[in-house]
Order: sequence, then structure tokens, then C-alpha cells
Amino acid sequence: MTTESTSVPPSPGPWPTAGQAFGLASLAPRRGTTDRLTLPHRPARPRSGVLPLVAVDCLAVFSAATLLSTAHHDARLLLPIVALVLVLDGHAGLYRPAPHTRALDELPALASRAGVAWCLAAATVAAYSPAAIGPLRLLAAYTAHVGVVSLVRSLLITRRRRIARAHPRSALVVGGAGAARRFASAAVQHPEYGVRPVGIVGVPEQGGAPRSAGESGLPVLTTTEEIHRAVIQNTVRDAVFLDDDPGLVTLFQHYGCTTWRVGGRHQDGPMGAHMWGYAWQRVVPLGERRGLPAKRALDIALAAPALAVALPVLLLCALAVRLADGPGVLFRQERVGQHGRHFTLLKFRTLRPSDDTESATRWNVAGDRRMSAAGNFLRKTSLDELPQLWNVLRGDMSLVGPRPERPYFVAQFSKIHAGYAARHRMPVGLTGLAQVHGLRGDTSIEDRCRFDNHYIDHWSLWQDVCILLRTAAGLVRPTGS
Repeated sequence: MTTESTSVPPSPGPWPTAGQAFGLASLAPRRGTTDRLTLPHRPARPRSGVLPLVAVDCLAVFSAATLLSTAHHDARLLLPIVALVLVLDGHAGLYRPAPHTRALDELPALASRAGVAWCLAAATVAAYSPAAIGPLRLLAAYTAHVGVVSLVRSLLITRRRRIARAHPRSALVVGGAGAARRFASAAVQHPEYGVRPVGIVGVPEQGGAPRSAGESGLPVLTTTEEIHRAVIQNTVRDAVFLDDDPGLVTLFQHYGCTTWRVGGRHQDGPMGAHMWGYAWQRVVPLGERRGLPAKRALDIALAAPALAVALPVLLLCALAVRLADGPGVLFRQERVGQHGRHFTLLKFRTLRPSDDTESATRWNVAGDRRMSAAGNFLRKTSLDELPQLWNVLRGDMSLVGPRPERPYFVAQFSKIHAGYAARHRMPVGLTGLAQVHGLRGDTSIEDRCRFDNHYIDHWSLWQDVCILLRTAAGLVRPTGS
């Protein structure tokens, strides 16, 4: 049994209700129910603003090409230039600008990428044709491109602001009651930003009572049921976060709402990306991040050969367990994976529990006298975890991610530790950021929760590689779990 533990094990208690932890405590469903996340879901709306921006880039290229129309080879370059501009601008996120970005904010990014495209076009012509594009003609084409794209995008942005003022999007503001009311007041007084607060999600300020709709103009919502009703009745499209709360971010993203973080002092983005002085940054859902398919590819590329290379070690471990503890070499235990789905985790058996209840609810077996010498060795060297490579190949787990826990403890910790259930936004893993910082065994669940959510919020494929290298280095000085 792996001890994903805390120093004080929680006592048995009821399954968390919908109002606890803003509904995310129930990520892991009861036995006998569906294994899918039981959150109301509204599909994301198609992004109709992308196609006009793509059309603007195409128009800019063709407008610039009219200055080069005297050369026959220039026509053949149009499609490659268009493709290159679309790729460069798309990769830079220029087809999904912040809702309040101004045209001048985007000009450096647009101009630099247009310059790269036209310089590559000129170099290609010079390499394969005697009729090279002269520097003046190239400069004229580049200037025309930047002028057209800036002018038309400016018109589109102006139109978008006009629509936003006329048809503001309903939003819920998440944060302390005082700060949330001040932000909501600013949004109401400046409708050009297209945000219409319809409620506040949070708790009242310390020492004060919850404000009613009559006192502040906006109701304060404190339970999942209230949030649910507000989202449906007001057709809420945005959730604005003044305080970080991974659990609520996940909840609103499952509702299909766009989530925003405001008020931070170190947020990336142009100066124009603000809401009346409040820094404004979209919280990108995990599923929209670039590189996530590469994470699965990395899992398969490393786990498959690792399982093959470790086969002799697996056989020796199985033999040792069989001789020391009798039949039943593999230990199967239900764990909670991504989005609350249950799966069967595999380990080498290091201790035979007295019954299923002990297996599901006993927190720590370290020092148990029933453990054989072979079992103790496997735990100290973490060799008992090797069969989980099969879980990685099956897709139950990833090589790197928050460590999975049993449903009983997921329910308890989700009630005790804010943000614990939000760990299930990402595939669970063999190792993780918390583990390479020594948070394994009988260590703080609160600390692990903080590390796990930090890993998810700042995930990159390179960070996975770094964590795997640090894990491999840590195996030289095993401490067990």
C-alpha cells in the first residue's frame, strides 16, 4: 500500500456534499456510479472571431503582392507566404487576442512576423531565380502588408468593442466580497469592456455578514447550488478571478465559461490587456494548452522500453514476493485518476491487509510487523511501484503528475484542503513535483496539494523531463514511501 499520507489521518466521514469545496470535493464518485466527472457541462462556443483575422492576413499578403506583380515567379510565392504568415501569427496567439487589446499593442508582433515572411520570400526568389526582388520593392510590399493588416484589424477591434458595449457578457466575480464589489462597480461604470457582473462568488469579509442583493446590487454565492442556478439563469459566460482558486477555475471551465485572472502584478501580455486598470489575463484550460499530446507520446516512448528493460527485475521481485508472502504477487487497488475516473493501480504486494476495509482506509503501513523482509526492501527501494509502468501504457496514469490516492482519502482531503480535488485536472503520475521535493510518505497533504496545483498551472513538457531526471537521481538514495 502506498502511503500518500498526512501526519494526522482523517477520521471516517460522509461523502462530501455538493456545497463543500465548491462542488469539486465530489470529483471521485461513489462506488456503483458513473466514473465521469459529475459537473454540469456546457460546450464551449465556437470562436467566430478567428476567421476574420485569418482573412485579414490573407488580404494583406495579396495587397502587398500587387506591388510585385510584374515578376511571374511572385505569383507562385503567394501561397507559401500566406501559409507562413498564418503559422507565425497563429503560433503567437494573434488570432485569439485579449478582448481589450488595442491595435497598437499588436503592431510589433504583426510587423516582426510579416518581416520574417517577406524576407524569406525574397531570399527564396534570389536563390532560385535570376530576377530577384529589389530592396525597394521588398520594402514597399512589407509596408503595404503591415499597413493593411493594422488598418483592418483596427476596424475589427473597434467593431468588437461596439458589440461588447451593446451586448455585454454576464460574468461572476470570484474573490473577497469587498474587492469583488469594487471590481464589479468598475465593470458596470465602463460597459465598453463588455463585462456585466451578475453575482459574487466567495465569502463575506471577516466580521461581516453576507451582503444581499439589496445592499450591494449583487448576490453573494457561497455554494455550488447557488453558482449552478446563477450560471443557468443569467447565461453566465465569464468567471473573473481576483483570487487564485484552482478548484473554482476547474468548475467554471466545466460549465463552459471563459475564466479570467485579474489584479495580478506580474501578468504577461500587452499594456492594453486590462479592464479599467485591472490586469486581465485569460486562464487557459488544460485541454487547450499546446504540447499535451506530446506528454502522452513521451509516456509511451519511455514507459514501453522501460518496461521491457525492467522485465528481469520484475521477475525477480515477483519471485521474492511469492517466496516471502505466498500467492498473490500483484496488489490491485482502486485509485482516483484524471477527472475523478477510477482505475485499478498495480503494485507488488508488500503487505497482505486483513480485509478490503483496511486496504481502502488504512493510511500508513510503515513499520507494520506483518511486512516481510522482501516487502520492506521493495518499499524502501520503490521497486514495488514498477508494475505501474503498465498503468502508464494503458493510459490510466502518466509518468509525471500528481500521485493518485484512494477514493476514501480523496473524499476526506477534498473537504479538508482547499484545491485538493483540483489536482485531478491533470493525469495522475508515477512521480511529480511534490515527490522530487521530498513530499512522499508521511508528509503534509497541504504542501503536496500546493506543489501539485503549481505543477499543473505551469506545466510544460520540459518540466516533465526535468522531474523525471530528478526522480532518477533520487533513486540513488532511496528512502521508500
